[in-house]
Amino acid sequence: MGALPRENPGGCTQEPLETLPVCEGVLVLLNEPGMRDFVKAALQQHFARIDTAATADEARKMATETCYRFMIADIRLPGGPRGIELAQELRELSSLEMDVIFITGCGDVQDEIDAMRDATADVLRKPFHAEQLLALIKRAGDRRRTAREIFLRDRESDQRPVPERIVGDSDAIKDLWRTIRRVAPTASTVLIKGETGAGKELVARSLHDLSGRQGSYVPVNCGAISPDLIEGELFGHLKGAFTGAHQARNGLFGHADGGTLFLDEIGEMPLGLQAKLLRVLEARSYRPVGGNQEIPINTRVIAATNRDLAAEVLAGRFRKDLYYRINVIDLRLPPLRERKDDIPRLAEHFLTILSAELGVPKPELTAWDREQLIRYDWPGNCRELRNVIERSLLLGKPPSCYIAATDPAGTPDRPVTEATPRSLATMQRSHIMNALLAAGGNKTLAARSLGISRKTVERKLKEWADPNLCDTGTLDG
Repeated sequence: MGALPRENPGGCTQEPLETLPVCEGVLVLLNEPGMRDFVKAALQQHFARIDTAATADEARKMATETCYRFMIADIRLPGGPRGIELAQELRELSSLEMDVIFITGCGDVQDEIDAMRDATADVLRKPFHAEQLLALIKRAGDRRRTAREIFLRDRESDQRPVPERIVGDSDAIKDLWRTIRRVAPTASTVLIKGETGAGKELVARSLHDLSGRQGSYVPVNCGAISPDLIEGELFGHLKGAFTGAHQARNGLFGHADGGTLFLDEIGEMPLGLQAKLLRVLEARSYRPVGGNQEIPINTRVIAATNRDLAAEVLAGRFRKDLYYRINVIDLRLPPLRERKDDIPRLAEHFLTILSAELGVPKPELTAWDREQLIRYDWPGNCRELRNVIERSLLLGKPPSCYIAATDPAGTPDRPVTEATPRSLATMQRSHIMNALLAAGGNKTLAARSLGISRKTVERKLKEWADPNLCDTGTLDG
């Protein structure tokens, strides 16, 4: 665990335990040279780019040349605008949303109140420790990822009519649609089971849109939020509930009142929070962090997992009572290898939408391409198929060029054919290892390219029990 952080293409060096978010850079705008040096030293091991400025003019010049995701600034700047106005000005120079941490003194009370009205800003009072600054940066990164995930998923789903979301004519998909239409109007809790990339999110969104519920559809990935933040994300908090809680905040359960809350990867939820979720499902009310009063809700919960939750219960990693509570309606989404007749239609679907998005001509699939697509087992399911189609459109080569695996002997990039059969476990191992090699050994980047969590990659490496692979100094993300 003593490995040095590695730099990734995003411009941010990451700790071995991935405690800080990826970003383009940090702009430090502080009056005092000693304070600038202190903040830069505190962030040096976490970020590859840290620019410092002493005046607003210097900060403006830097913002025209670099796109910053974080700014740490004095709330009062001598001889210029307040830090709040400057932050808004710099945001307008950038195409990305910039999170700001304002540094204040005891006499800046009104400025501090004004800063609190900014949803993407936090305030840190002097004096402070480096750990406090890093905690605020981490919280801002988690907050931004959650908001982006909700926005992108809602936007993608809203663009397609419900019948077009899950593509396929196989018997398994027809049975799935019959069940979706039957249970959608009910208020029953649904558990969607399926492998990574199979389309569990599409099923959840379809259940909501066919339910007739007037409230919002709110998805949250339980594995993407750190355990110390997820309770506040779900239930919200009151002002003063913890250090830095300067104002009350509504949680995702509150946002989904009258609608649907989709708990993706519920198997990643910490055990302590599982007990609180069970109580919410039973009582139909929740209690914000730091509060004593129960708030009633009318929220339908849909959960999804790629794990065997029954096995997780036996292993003591998931509560039995919660498992029975969420498993009222059990929907299994079949993996792509079990509905291979749907693969050509799915490929055509992805070719149509991606060629339009990328602005390139839509090519025709050859008989050879169709045959190779059907033969491949697709351990990454629909997400992997989409990635292969997108890669082929961008690079101008047939999809069959990108269906490859590494055999146990180590021969790379050999096409999968009937003459080279492989078990699913071997294919999965090859796929993850190819992603790790492509990412230079960075587990985080490899997990993102595969559409799975970093924890999944680490768990697989431990299962294969190869000390060269499990060594965090060799493959560190």
